[in-house]
Amino acid sequence: MATSKHAEFIGRIKKALGHPKEDDQRMAEFFNLPISENDRTILEHIKNRTPEEKQKLFEVLIEAAKPINLNVIALPDVSSVTSAIVDLVEQKEPEWGSKKSVVAWNHPLIERLNLEEALSQQDVPVYVAELKNEEEQSSSSSDERKRLRQQIIDSYIGITSADFCMADAATLVMRTRPGQARSVSLVPLIHIAVIRYDQIIADLKELYALLKWDPENHKEGLTNCMTFISGPSKTADIEANMVHGAHGPREVYVYVISDKD
Repeated sequence: MATSKHAEFIGRIKKALGHPKEDDQRMAEFFNLPISENDRTILEHIKNRTPEEKQKLFEVLIEAAKPINLNVIALPDVSSVTSAIVDLVEQKEPEWGSKKSVVAWNHPLIERLNLEEALSQQDVPVYVAELKNEEEQSSSSSDERKRLRQQIIDSYIGITSADFCMADAATLVMRTRPGQARSVSLVPLIHIAVIRYDQIIADLKELYALLKWDPENHKEGLTNCMTFISGPSKTADIEANMVHGAHGPREVYVYVISDKD
């Protein structure tokens, strides 16, 4: 999965350490190993999962989610997810202040929820976590970043999607991209992730095989950050008493869309 930037970075380190150039060939061979038979089998299994196997995988996810207070909810379609989020916004109150606001990723699946219109009846604004001038290094870009940062801080619900959800550990896997900041899942009081049924994978082995060998995932690479989220934030540092929300969301909901459209 090495890129030219990876090679350039490793090259600078090797030069500083005085490593011989012969190492370049060995490094190229290491990063260009052919796919193993085991990984090939894993990819084929993921591609050809039967509906029954997918259902069993979902049941594994449900069971793994219970002890970590992760709310996994299957819904039939996009409109059902929108309704569920509208109900949740109505039921839940911000921890600080009384003004409700929501921040969401700029993501095709989230766009289909049409949350801005759905939440307008409750007078709840929906902010999109996207910089208008992502590449510009100017005072206006700095102001835009401050505005976005404040909107995320002010929002009590953050809505994202995810790249995958590992069933055995009930863990969301999220790559950071423009418009899809990890802070949306980490700062608000409540985190909602919306995924499709087919995004549920079994375990870390499947994740590795997909990231390493699946053409679409390999093409994008790891991006500059990959976040793993297993339920709401928690700590038991003080007298071994479990506390949720000490350094992140107190509640996490995963809405799994089961339709095939």
